[in-house]
Amino acid sequence: MISEWQNHKKQLRQYISKRLDDASAIDDILQDVYLKASSKRHQLKSTDSLLNWLYRISHNAIMDYYRQRKTYEALPDNLAAQQENKDSHARQELAQCLVPLIKELPEKYAIALQLSELEGMPQQAIAQQLGLSLSGAKSRVQRSRVKFREHLLRCCDFEVGQEGVNACVPKDARSPHKC
Repeated sequence: MISEWQNHKKQLRQYISKRLDDASAIDDILQDVYLKASSKRHQLKSTDSLLNWLYRISHNAIMDYYRQRKTYEALPDNLAAQQENKDSHARQELAQCLVPLIKELPEKYAIALQLSELEGMPQQAIAQQLGLSLSGAKSRVQRSRVKFREHLLRCCDFEVGQEGVNACVPKDARSPHKC
């Protein structure tokens, strides 16, 4: 193995040096390649494919080097709280925009939708507050959502992409529907 290694060592060094930006790591990787090749010699099918096999081991060693070297910035401890605050603020802004549209629905649907979607009230609590059965409250909330969606589609054209709604444009400012 040593004589074969000596025959290919120069080629492997050039191969590794072209792929690394750290000259001091070339010899370390070359040594790793030799150790892996020596310990896995039994996996080599024929000596005709030795050079290709050594190149594959070299390539894998280079990839391992870059994976280990990858640096990561420490994430702030309050990152999750920051994201929650942003999400909460966005929901509040959206809710302020939707309240006038929800109020245009018939009262029984507007109340159910506001309690469910804007106040986040569980449907069991909605049922108790409105004097409905649980299944009645669920149906009311579902019909409210359908009516609200129909109202929005009458008023606006939506552009939808992979992230959700990209744009909302009123269809006609002169429309009899408030949008």
